[in-house]
Amino acid sequence: MYLYQFGMKKLPFCLTPDTDFYCPTTTHAEALNVLRFAINTGEALVKIVGEVGTGKTLICRVLINELGNSQKVAYIPYPKLSARELSFSLANELGLRINSHCRDDQLNQRIQTRLLNLNKKSGPVILIIDEAQLLTNDCLETLRLWTNLETEQRKLIQIVLFGQPELDVKLSSSELRQIKQRITFSYQLNVLNRKQTYTYVKQRLEKSSRFKIEYNRVVNILLHHYSKGVPRLINILCHKSLLLAYAQRKKSITFSNVLRAAKDTESINTWWQNYGLRLVAFFMLFTSGSAMAIWGLI
Repeated sequence: MYLYQFGMKKLPFCLTPDTDFYCPTTTHAEALNVLRFAINTGEALVKIVGEVGTGKTLICRVLINELGNSQKVAYIPYPKLSARELSFSLANELGLRINSHCRDDQLNQRIQTRLLNLNKKSGPVILIIDEAQLLTNDCLETLRLWTNLETEQRKLIQIVLFGQPELDVKLSSSELRQIKQRITFSYQLNVLNRKQTYTYVKQRLEKSSRFKIEYNRVVNILLHHYSKGVPRLINILCHKSLLLAYAQRKKSITFSNVLRAAKDTESINTWWQNYGLRLVAFFMLFTSGSAMAIWGLI
């Protein structure tokens, strides 16, 4: 709706994980470095955990793009499956066509043979599982058994898990202590601080638009307060703020735009429910550049 007015080719704050807009904030860059190191050193199992909306899927897509054609990647985005269904999903990602009546031992043998053949061509297969907190205990045990597949020199499959904190809770049970011990590297994604939030928003605006869209640090304070530094919430608030700016025929994200966007977002408590924030907001408006200019004329 606002693409033409702001000179944009595509939406900068879409919730779809677009790698063109990847912003290497400290936490996301560190997570990627952990993944790169674990994969390059042949580790069997690595885990990235983060709260809802912190950018796990985007990092996952960046990693897949980086691996490119250098290694075979198997990707399972929604693993709410039985152990047998998980094996069939991996077989399908490996390019195998297996009859649904195939016995488990035959299925496992075909997967192992395929992994061996791929290993000769391009090294270990990288299995990436998103939303890993959905994995059942049986599925996690299946993953543990897959980490046993190896040659004398290296693993046949390396597994990367992306999940919400519930994954850590699940892995803390004594029943799953064996697979937990196999996780050699793990990283906890953090939310963005105020400075990182400003950089995140500015980069997306600059990458998407040929015009300069104003977004100042006073507005950023409010945006960070409401979003708590969660990238998904930042995207929602900025998208709505740009819609409001479009309706006002302005090329800036303003304080009032963010306030109205927050009030329209169910997952965010609006400032009307926080008397202290009202005082802070008034102070910021009063001391902003425009307010001081007006005050000087009085």
